[in-house]
Amino acid sequence: TGSGIIHSEMPAMKEGKLHGFQLWVNMPAKLKMSKPEYIYIDADKMSVHKDDNKTIKVIAGKFENAEGPVKGHNVEPVYFDVELNKDKEFNFKLPSTHNSFIYLVNGEIEVGNIEHENVKDSTLILLTRGEDLTVKAKSNAKFLLISGKPINEEIARGGPFVMNTKAEILQAVQDYHNDTFVK
Repeated sequence: TGSGIIHSEMPAMKEGKLHGFQLWVNMPAKLKMSKPEYIYIDADKMSVHKDDNKTIKVIAGKFENAEGPVKGHNVEPVYFDVELNKDKEFNFKLPSTHNSFIYLVNGEIEVGNIEHENVKDSTLILLTRGEDLTVKAKSNAKFLLISGKPINEEIARGGPFVMNTKAEILQAVQDYHNDTFVK
């Protein structure tokens, strides 16, 4: 969050494979140039809910007794990493004020009464506003559930920069090239 971070982190590979997901949050205009923040969360610091049907790593928000380490953010995020066993259901009450999506990593799921088949390069499923979410696994499935309160501001982007206007993008690029961009 904040004004931006020049980063070069690289997660560790396991058995020659690497699978990662980075989520960047668009801040409101009044906070865009604040001190940047980057959060790396070790797996052993993650709160986990586990039962016979599913395993949920809670990164932000709360699922039953598991609460994520990311707190106090202006968009009030919900961020779950869900592994759901075949023919089992995941139910969650989403905040009605939030925009939400599911990123299907693998498997096949049904959201409400709509089936989403596995595709090679994964699938992003935008959810309509509402509170009651039901996901059923048609096969063993892994997905991310991400939800946040919209900031309701214009968005302009250029290269790695996200601002509110094209003029702010041009200024950010100039500041970056002049080495005066807040880091």
